[in-house]
Amino acid sequence: MNVANLVSVLASISWLLLIGSILFAGASVARGGRAGSYASLVIGALALALVLSTISQGLVFIQPETRGVVISALRQTGLRSQALQPGLRFVTPFFEDVVVYPIAKQTYTMSGASTEGQISGDDSIVARTSDGQEVRIDASVIFSIDPSAVVDVHVEWQNRYVDGLVRPQLRGIARDSAARYGVEDIYSIRRDELASEIEEALNVTLVENGLILDDFVLRNITFTPEYAAVIEQKQIAEQEVQRQAFVVKQREQEAEQLRQVSQGEADAAVIASEGKAKAILVEAEAQAEALTKIGDALTTNPDLLQYTYVQELSEDVKVMLLPSNSPYLFNLPELEGLSTSE
Repeated sequence: MNVANLVSVLASISWLLLIGSILFAGASVARGGRAGSYASLVIGALALALVLSTISQGLVFIQPETRGVVISALRQTGLRSQALQPGLRFVTPFFEDVVVYPIAKQTYTMSGASTEGQISGDDSIVARTSDGQEVRIDASVIFSIDPSAVVDVHVEWQNRYVDGLVRPQLRGIARDSAARYGVEDIYSIRRDELASEIEEALNVTLVENGLILDDFVLRNITFTPEYAAVIEQKQIAEQEVQRQAFVVKQREQEAEQLRQVSQGEADAAVIASEGKAKAILVEAEAQAEALTKIGDALTTNPDLLQYTYVQELSEDVKVMLLPSNSPYLFNLPELEGLSTSE
């Protein structure tokens, strides 16, 4: 309990004491008592009640989240130009009164759900898009009174700034903004753009009237049942297209994997063939080099062929029959000379 409330309670008690003292004095006089002896008691109680009541009328405690507008009969304008700041304040008793306004954040909601908005029932904003489709917009406005403009708000709106300013301005701005968009734009890619446009326009209007827009929330947009059914069918079709695209992509990946495997096998076969061909080439080159060396050896030593032939004969060969046109293995004249000398 603050001091102002405490003084107000004491003032009320003092008036009860005054009434009690009057009744007590009356009862005493009726029993034969002297009225003068009780007069001081009644006058003292009356003075205490008047003093406490006067102080109670002048003391005002302003909470931190509020500001006080002083309505004054002592000024030509009818009110003080500056609002009372938080704390214990004093105004002229019986000539000035204080109207308290909250400066804390307030939320005003317009919703199609009956339990969500400030007004029961369907309180959503009905609007039409640029292509004639009807939409219902659920929105919330978070705002506060500008502490420096409390007096102006009182002069212009008093306590009607919610129903007289915030609500109708929100409805009108939302309808005007929705009319500049097609229903498909609102449904898909331009919803955030619509919300930003409403917030900017609403902020300008509230600032001009002494309010501060803290946030605008586009809660939901509802379409007609017919258009909602069209949207559902479109989503189903898009999901089917996406599924088919995924299947095609999967098949392409499988085909690419098979292609890569086949390419790898083909590359391996080519590498194997090239290796085999190189091996044959190396072998052929080695054989050719060997034949070249053999030919060079036969050129310098013709008898080497016969010698090699004889070396390859079995050891038990004693007699050989040769065709009449075959050359001799050895030069017969030399053999004959060798036989004569022996």
